[in-house]
Amino acid sequence: MLNSCNESKSETLSEEQLIAKAKGIHDRVIVLDTHCDINVKNFTDSINYSQRLDNQVNLPKMKEGGLDVPWFIVYTGQDSLTESGYAKAYDNAMSKFDAIHKLCNDIAPNDIELATTSDDVRRIIAKGKKGAMIGIENGYPIGTDISNVKKFYDLGARYMSLSHNGHSQLCDSNTGESDDVWLHNGVSDLGKEVIKEMNKYGMMIDVSHPSKEAMKQMIALSKAPIIASHSSARALCNHSRNLDDEQLELMKQNGGVVQTVAFKSYLNTEKFETRNKKLKEIEAIVMDSLGEKLVERSEIRSMPEAEREAYIETYMEMRKIVDEKSKTMTDLPPAADVGDFVDHIDYLVDKIGLKHVGISSDFDGGGGIEGWSDASETFNVTLELVRRGYTEEEISLLWSGNLLRVLDECQAIAKQIQSEG
Repeated sequence: MLNSCNESKSETLSEEQLIAKAKGIHDRVIVLDTHCDINVKNFTDSINYSQRLDNQVNLPKMKEGGLDVPWFIVYTGQDSLTESGYAKAYDNAMSKFDAIHKLCNDIAPNDIELATTSDDVRRIIAKGKKGAMIGIENGYPIGTDISNVKKFYDLGARYMSLSHNGHSQLCDSNTGESDDVWLHNGVSDLGKEVIKEMNKYGMMIDVSHPSKEAMKQMIALSKAPIIASHSSARALCNHSRNLDDEQLELMKQNGGVVQTVAFKSYLNTEKFETRNKKLKEIEAIVMDSLGEKLVERSEIRSMPEAEREAYIETYMEMRKIVDEKSKTMTDLPPAADVGDFVDHIDYLVDKIGLKHVGISSDFDGGGGIEGWSDASETFNVTLELVRRGYTEEEISLLWSGNLLRVLDECQAIAKQIQSEG
């Protein structure tokens, strides 16, 4: 994987020298995270990302941790495959596009600017500002109107997954593994048309949530490289959201990139389950004290919207209480940490080559690990990479170079498709 000479050089540095070296690298490279969820309630005139909010990604935390480019996510949960369901999802998606644009244009235009190309990213960073990029998690809001692909592209979206947790009208989801029930046996006919449109306009196809069969079909259908915006290695953690070795090889052959994700249950099953069992006991007690019963995610998804939003608000309050309480507990099993995260990076680099690997957090969407719990701790990832002997050039590729290369290739292919009529 890594040059042994690089490794030995790192080993001879003192801790102080190692940290100084890592800080220098972290300051010089473009640090890009492909998956940061948003809540539109944090994009108002009174509560917004110019403040150090309790959420994981905002401008003060980005500045503290040296996160240069977050991809803000236009996420819509899966609902019924009906015109009313699509209309509601479309409105939800538009509210998130509006929030991101408001942040860049009205709330903090001197601090952050929307980027839609790799050239934009470099230009914005050179000005000392942060760059915001946009990804779509779940193509469900497209409905049955493929012209929405161009509409979302024009609003700044530069990647999209065709499903989330549950089969969409476009393709099957990885969640079908739990009951072996599939809707399309891969990609639907409408999904195939959407893939053509995405290729035509230079929007990257994201395979983090679609089923394995859908992912294989997307690679066969796409004229451009694809990405997994937030997935890790299934060989190290057997979760359906991770990619197995066959999928990794397909990603390599396709020229795409896998954005390793700092989501604890996707990194180390044993650590997660052992610690989670203990934490669940505490969570249930705290939720009860807040007047709610702790329920499974599947139950939350089936709640009516108003009830679901109220529950999530209480749940987030409970999480803050439990997080604070866990800091003082001495009998908690160890948490998945930055070391576990970089183990996945190491595995992916060994398996498919460094130029096909990147980094993501899934912050504000369930992501976060010990040592990289929010954007303010982003430097710790670079520090661990330096500890393991990665060079500045390699770290630059992992943090942003590989992902931006794929974006460039997708946009170049789009120009070619458009020129051919």
